Amino acid sequence: MSEILDVNSIKRAAQLLSDVVKRTSLDHSSRLTNKFGVDVLLKREDVQLARSYKIRGAYNFISSLSDQERAMGVVCASAGNHAQGVAYSCNKLGIKGKIFLPATTPRQKRQKIMEFGGLWVEIVIGGHSYDDASLAARRDEIRSGSVFVHAFDDPRTIAGQATVGVELLEQLPTPNVSTVVVPVGGGGLIAGIALWLRSQRPDITIIGAEPTGAPSMTKALANNGPIALEQMDSFVDGAAVGRVGDLTFPIVRDLVDEIVLVPEGAICTEMLELYQNEGIITEPAGALATAALSRIAIDRSKGAVVAILSGGNNDVSRYSEILERSLVHEGLRHYFLVTFPQEPGSLRRFLEEVLSDGEDIVVFEYVKKSNRETGPALVGIDLESPDSLSGLLWRMQNSPLEIEQVPPGSPLFTFLL
Repeated sequence: MSEILDVNSIKRAAQLLSDVVKRTSLDHSSRLTNKFGVDVLLKREDVQLARSYKIRGAYNFISSLSDQERAMGVVCASAGNHAQGVAYSCNKLGIKGKIFLPATTPRQKRQKIMEFGGLWVEIVIGGHSYDDASLAARRDEIRSGSVFVHAFDDPRTIAGQATVGVELLEQLPTPNVSTVVVPVGGGGLIAGIALWLRSQRPDITIIGAEPTGAPSMTKALANNGPIALEQMDSFVDGAAVGRVGDLTFPIVRDLVDEIVLVPEGAICTEMLELYQNEGIITEPAGALATAALSRIAIDRSKGAVVAILSGGNNDVSRYSEILERSLVHEGLRHYFLVTFPQEPGSLRRFLEEVLSDGEDIVVFEYVKKSNRETGPALVGIDLESPDSLSGLLWRMQNSPLEIEQVPPGSPLFTFLL
């Protein structure tokens, strides 16, 4: 690539974007500060234009195109946020764009893409994952001659994302900051922030937060090079990338101190905490950094911790799944297959002899629809405390009923729910 990624390119991006993007706030979190015993600051990219930092990289990239390239138009692949940034940039700069999305992209993000892009953009569904969409977009690039706007693995994109770090250092109320935690998908955001922080504040610890179900950077580091994941949980859609970038990987390898994995259930719990306590709406990837705080070693003597809230594009229809994953992760919801004998009163005995105070049935569904008298039933039970599980299991073991627990993460659990 002819573009050079360095401190000067980041400075140029910051100057260009100063009149385009929103300078997002750096807010103090009382909840997280009290929880961890150290000042926790939140960089609020969830309130950015298009509600994500992705607009920074997209606009910086597209604005760099020559007149000839602009005439050919642009094409991109995205799980949603990069697409909104591309759509906004196309509309603002008057450039035609074609956007390939995976089928898992939430409806809310699709609608926003069209709102931002208007008549300047076209949406195409390209497969079930970001990598499927990327392959389809690359094929269109070859066929049409359009310019491919990479979501994370291009110097112009990374330089744009790095401006989050530029703003962050300018906004810090004190130089006494020990750690910055950054969500990781393909690596563009953390690579850009790491380049800037290492040049300005090499003393700051940089930690990446990656979803357990899409550990592409973790696998790449173990392999000493990008490697495609064989399977992936796409729930954290903004960070569900099957292979990190060839450009982002060495930057992360050389400049980032640690990558931690965060279970999807823990991310869901943090999303609910942010909403219920701070009134902040994040998408799953947006809550990655704050959810990771309980999984890192925080040196309270060295100063504040900054977490990047990377995006706020969450579809309200997903909250039932978010609550479900959170309850299961916290040990407050459990599922069982219960075979009731073909005799009167068996369900009543289950309620009276097995369940105790504070244990509620939230799901009851016969597995065999054609034989409800003798077939097993899927029973979901909510507990007031995870400590109550041992008592419930003891009563089940001593019950004459045939009861099998459905463990989270098992193939049976996935099939039933």
